[in-house]
Amino acid sequence: MKFEELDLEESVLDGLDAMNFHVTTPIQELAIPFILKGKDIMGFAQTGTGKTAAYVLPIINKLCKGGYPPEAINAVVMSPTRELAHQIDQQIEGFSYYMPVSAVAVYGGTDGIAYAQQERGLQMGADIVVATPGRLISHINMGSVDLSKTSFFVLDEADRMLDMGFFDDIMQIYKLLPAECQIIMFSATLPPKIKELAKIILKHPEEINIAIARPPESIIQSAYICHDDQKLPLLIDVFKRSNPQRVIIFSSKKTKVKTLTSYLKRAGFNVKEMHSDLDQSTREQVMRDFRNKHVDILVATDVVARGIDITDISLIVNFDIPNDCEDYVHRIGRTARGTEGAGLAITFVGVKEQPKFKEIEDFLEKQIYKIPIDPSFGKTPLYEPAKHKPKPLGKMDFKKKYVQSNHKKTK
Repeated sequence: MKFEELDLEESVLDGLDAMNFHVTTPIQELAIPFILKGKDIMGFAQTGTGKTAAYVLPIINKLCKGGYPPEAINAVVMSPTRELAHQIDQQIEGFSYYMPVSAVAVYGGTDGIAYAQQERGLQMGADIVVATPGRLISHINMGSVDLSKTSFFVLDEADRMLDMGFFDDIMQIYKLLPAECQIIMFSATLPPKIKELAKIILKHPEEINIAIARPPESIIQSAYICHDDQKLPLLIDVFKRSNPQRVIIFSSKKTKVKTLTSYLKRAGFNVKEMHSDLDQSTREQVMRDFRNKHVDILVATDVVARGIDITDISLIVNFDIPNDCEDYVHRIGRTARGTEGAGLAITFVGVKEQPKFKEIEDFLEKQIYKIPIDPSFGKTPLYEPAKHKPKPLGKMDFKKKYVQSNHKKTK
């Protein structure tokens, strides 16, 4: 579908034309009409599907038609990371180029001058505020934020925000919104905690589910079935044989990212780390160094990786198994983006990780090639995922425990 077929204002279409946006993605085609009608939305879509435009376009379309308080914060877009908040802010600036719509990005890792600028923008009533939960709460506590007249509230990558422990912050912000505020949630995955949050904050939502795409066949996927203490020696062996360049290593925990980076540095590799403990200026410098090829290997967590948009990655390494099948696809999809469209992904699978890896294979509907391991690395485990599958929790399952714990918090 073309954007001009949607009920969008000419000024919005002019902005889209200037940015060379002509045809909608599936999430945009489905979400934009519902948001224009004022419906709450629960959308499931992975990064790269165009979901930012799916909520930004109808919101700025409504704002440019007028009727909203000129000095109020009319829309709040929540983001789990500074990098994503910055990207959203840039897209809003592009889409609203031909409209009198103001926006301010509010996130941590900045100096006192930037904080004061954010505060002034909030007090003057920017049309759209793009914020990370922690920094917005900070401004709320300082008394510089009034959300009593906010018309739109967006949670982008809601699953990531909950993974990062922002449930209480989100609820604190939500309670400051007027009852008629339109709420839009987007999530890449559907864990029980997302379902519970949706029940609490959404009003008769329209559900939009864009099935996650399988990785392209041009990505060569392989795995090492090994013990945890064999991962590092195997990784070093891979790098010594391949002269690593344009490599991203993913780990689910920032403590492991730090340890792995330190180990690789001692082994003589040109490597830097990327995780949420680094301040904003350091993270931006790391990304510049990696993008400009001053760094060969980047070790990163999943959360921070959402801000990585580089097209010539040659190798993705999953040092541990991601939490969800979607995360696996998201990780390895960072490669095979160049002009040749070829890439390589290697996953290290520990014994306890075998069941999760089998879930990934089932999701992909294919068996991933298991690389034979030289006997010099010691005895390796057999690939027996069924044998290592954890026992079910029984009646007290995860969802029940999560609901109980959060009911206690919100009473």
